[in-house]
Amino acid sequence: MKHSKKIIFALLALAVSHTSVAAPMPLDRVSVQINDGIILESEITNMVTTVKANAKAAKQTLPSDDALRTQVIERLILTHLQMQMAERIGLQIGDLQLDQTIANIAKEQKMTVAQMQQSIESEGTSFSQYREQLRQEVTLGEIQRIQVQRRIQVSPQEISGLVKLIQEQGLKDVEFQIGHILIEVPSSPTSEQLESASSRADIVLKRLNGGEDFRSTAIASSSGPKALEGGIWDFMNINEMPTLFAEVINTAKKGDIIGPIKSGSGFHIIKVVDTRGLQTQEVEEVKSRHILLKPSPILSEDRAKAMLANFLTQVRSGDADFAKLASQYSEDPGSAAKGGELGWADPSMYVQEFSQTLSSLQEGQFSEPFRSTHGWHIVQLESRRTTDATEQFNSNRAHQLIFRRKFNEELQTWLDEMRSEAYIEIVEPASKRG
Repeated sequence: MKHSKKIIFALLALAVSHTSVAAPMPLDRVSVQINDGIILESEITNMVTTVKANAKAAKQTLPSDDALRTQVIERLILTHLQMQMAERIGLQIGDLQLDQTIANIAKEQKMTVAQMQQSIESEGTSFSQYREQLRQEVTLGEIQRIQVQRRIQVSPQEISGLVKLIQEQGLKDVEFQIGHILIEVPSSPTSEQLESASSRADIVLKRLNGGEDFRSTAIASSSGPKALEGGIWDFMNINEMPTLFAEVINTAKKGDIIGPIKSGSGFHIIKVVDTRGLQTQEVEEVKSRHILLKPSPILSEDRAKAMLANFLTQVRSGDADFAKLASQYSEDPGSAAKGGELGWADPSMYVQEFSQTLSSLQEGQFSEPFRSTHGWHIVQLESRRTTDATEQFNSNRAHQLIFRRKFNEELQTWLDEMRSEAYIEIVEPASKRG
C-alpha cells in the first residue's frame, strides 16, 4: 500500500521554557518513515553502537560509518515492517508469556530469574530493556513462523527422495559455515540495471580475491539477510542449507570463494568460511500429548487458563481421562481426534514456548497451563528417545531438513515482498541536504 509522502516529525524532548537558560539538549528526530510508522535517529545510533561494540569484542573490522549506517537502517526497516505486520494481525506477546519465556531461559542457563537479572544488569543493560528486546525477538520469530510457514509445501515425493538419497549416500558428515554476499537487482530489472549489478558483483569478487576482509565487505556491499552479521550463516549440513548454497558447496573446500551466481534476486558470492564434522550425530525426539484452548471474545484468557488448571486437577486425581478431555475440548484439530497425541517429533519443530516447556518436564509429567502464540496449553511428556541420525534416518527428519531449507528461502522472499510494497522514505539530516 502506498502512503502519502507527508513526513511526521516527532519531538521527544521536553519543551524548554522561554526563560530557561539551560544548555541546549539534542533533539531526537525522525530518520525513516515506514508506512505509518517511523524510525528515530536514536534507534539507528543505538544499533550502530551495539554493532561496533560487538565487532570490537570479536576483533572484527568494519566498513565506513556511512556503509554501516546504511546496513543498520535496512535491518531496522525490515524489523519495523515485521512488527507492523504483527500489529495488524493482532499478534501480541503478553507479560505472562514473556515471564514464562524468561523463566525457561533462566532454567536453561541453570539460574533463577533473579540471578539472570543480576547478570544482565551487571553488563550494563537494564532488565526492563532486556524484557522489551526479548519481547521483540519472540514477536519477530512468531510473525515469521506464521507468515512463512503457510507458504511452504513439502511434498511426499521430496521427502522420499531425500530419504532415498541419504540411505544411498549417508547423511553428509560435514557442516559448512557459509559467507554470503548478495548484490541485489530490482524485480523486473532493465538490462542496464542487470549490467550494473553484474559489474558491482565482479568488483566485489575481485576485492575478495585480492584479500579484502569478507565480513566488512559483506556489511558494506551485501543486500543479503545476514549482511549486518558480515554475511556469515551458522553451520549447516548440506541437506538443510538453501538450495543455492547446496548446489555449489558440494565439492568446495574451506576458503573457496564461488561466484558471482545469478538468481532472480541478484548476483551471489559465496565463501566457505569454515567446515567441521557433523556435530549432531544423534537426535533426541519426544512423544507428547496436549490440550489447547484458544482465547476468544467468548473465552477469556483467565477462563481458558482456569479451565486447563481444572482439567489438570481432574486428571491427576483420576476423576477424568486426559485423552477424553482432549477429544472433547482441545482446539488443535490435528491432535484432538487422537486424544491430544502429537506422536514422536524433534521438539525444535514446535513453537518456542512449547518446546521449552517440554524440555523442562520429566517423562510422564504434566505441565502447568502455559501460553504460546497458539493459545493456552497443558502438555504431558510421555517419553523421550535418542535416535541415530545417520543410520536410522526417517521421513520426519527428512521433512524437517527440507522445511528448514525452504523456510530460509521463503523468509527472504517474504521480506523482499513486504519491503517492495511498503512506503519508505529516508530523511537525511539537514547537514546532508545542503
